[in-house]
Amino acid sequence: LDGGVDILMPETVFDTLNLKAALFAIELAFDEVGRRVPVIASVTITDASGRTLSGQTLEAFWISVSHANLFCVGLNCGDSPAVLRPYVEEMSRLAPFATHAYLNAGLPNALGEYDWTPDQLVSVVGEYAKNGWLNMIGGCCGTTPGHIAAIAKAVAGLKPRPFPELPVLSQFSGLEPLKITAEANFQMVGERTNVTGSPKFARLIREEKFTEALDIARQQVENGANMIDVNFDEGLLDGPKTMRYFLNLLAAEPDISRVPVMVDSSKWEILEAGLQCIQGKGVVNSISMKEGEEKFRQSAKLVHRYGAGAVVMAFDEEGQADSYERRVEICSRAYRILVDEVGFNPADIIFDPNVLTVATGLEEHANYALDFINATRWIKENLPHAKVSGGISNISFSFRGNNTVREAMHSCFLKYAIEAGLDMGIVNAGMLEVYDEIEPTLKEMVEDVLLNRRPDATERLVTLADEIKANASGEVAEVKTEEWRNGTVEERLKHALIKGIDAYVEADVEEARQKYPRPLHVIEGPLMDGMN
Repeated sequence: LDGGVDILMPETVFDTLNLKAALFAIELAFDEVGRRVPVIASVTITDASGRTLSGQTLEAFWISVSHANLFCVGLNCGDSPAVLRPYVEEMSRLAPFATHAYLNAGLPNALGEYDWTPDQLVSVVGEYAKNGWLNMIGGCCGTTPGHIAAIAKAVAGLKPRPFPELPVLSQFSGLEPLKITAEANFQMVGERTNVTGSPKFARLIREEKFTEALDIARQQVENGANMIDVNFDEGLLDGPKTMRYFLNLLAAEPDISRVPVMVDSSKWEILEAGLQCIQGKGVVNSISMKEGEEKFRQSAKLVHRYGAGAVVMAFDEEGQADSYERRVEICSRAYRILVDEVGFNPADIIFDPNVLTVATGLEEHANYALDFINATRWIKENLPHAKVSGGISNISFSFRGNNTVREAMHSCFLKYAIEAGLDMGIVNAGMLEVYDEIEPTLKEMVEDVLLNRRPDATERLVTLADEIKANASGEVAEVKTEEWRNGTVEERLKHALIKGIDAYVEADVEEARQKYPRPLHVIEGPLMDGMN
């Protein structure tokens, strides 16, 4: 900048985290010198997989840097230009501003030289320009002035690519994209990689058994988590150091790191340590107005600069919102600050209107679940593009140690909250009861509590919970677990998919294959029923 450059261009990017660090540094430099220049970012795809060397798909890459104030984004170097055709086209669909491609003159030969002539290169990349996929075009490795002249001649007079108008979506990424559309199902955030909520995970971290701790993260993803929440808020831990170490280990596990990370802490230094380790677009959990509006603005600006979304707690200078009116007031004020003052993308805002514990015996807590549900509905109707989340297990803390009641409460609460517009929630992805399979009396009493339908609701549920606990035994649990095996093969496959049970899947699928005329009918029938 001091030398008078016209453009800054981090290029040949194969590691998105490296690019995000460069973009962060560029913004710091702009602040320091008091002026800006256009910024171009250029990624390289090295093979037909369509992924960067660090494992991201092209769309996941784009989502990771979509927060940046870029003039242009595109591809350079990498594989043969002919192989890169679908990715040039894909980038043209993804970016709402200029896109480019400056590619190699083929692939290097045994001597490290490039053999494509200008005419060969133009025959490929010229088509990309003619198809309207590019705003800028050029050459990279192996290209000469002759190649550039041929490209310039081939594209002379062509209309540049028009910028697409894209819908406003909540988009996050790990190695792969997570797009939350209006048609998307409820998004589950795995809660077990949290030392404050999982005693087993906390013990493994304290004992430095990180491989086993990673297995817990893997189980959450395998059980359907769309994102994983990672928290190291424990007094005996070096929070920032542990966060960095664990996330770096996680990054090397593609079956886990394919989903986005929610960096969870009440301490900014731990949040920042996490943000500096994730190459995708993650989520910070959380920021709030607890320490006032100015601190809130500062945190939000840094979250945005790191390229993350933010969970915004319904918390302000006066404390935690515990009524419908307070939830609405705080979320509305936070939204206006983030969108109007900070420049936050409203689709990157995830409100948490506070899931608070019911059935405590205190009258003032009786409406907590209903107030959350109604606040969720208000947010979705009045704060455009914002999402709503919550820590679902909080609702059932009164029944710790009674998983039957707790799982029923979670399932019932989710049913009504999702109907009101809840987009995601922090849950144990492997322990969600199916609403329609909850025992009817238990379901009725749970809903009486959640919806505050009768004054003696808590007393009745506590009595039933005591009976359930007293009757519980290993034998009873085992019988209940195996009862589903008595159903039809269609019912068994559906149940196994919903519950994530793989013990009988091969035998059941084979039985279904023998029953149906074609294997495709098994997929379109019982398997799809379970997926739905």
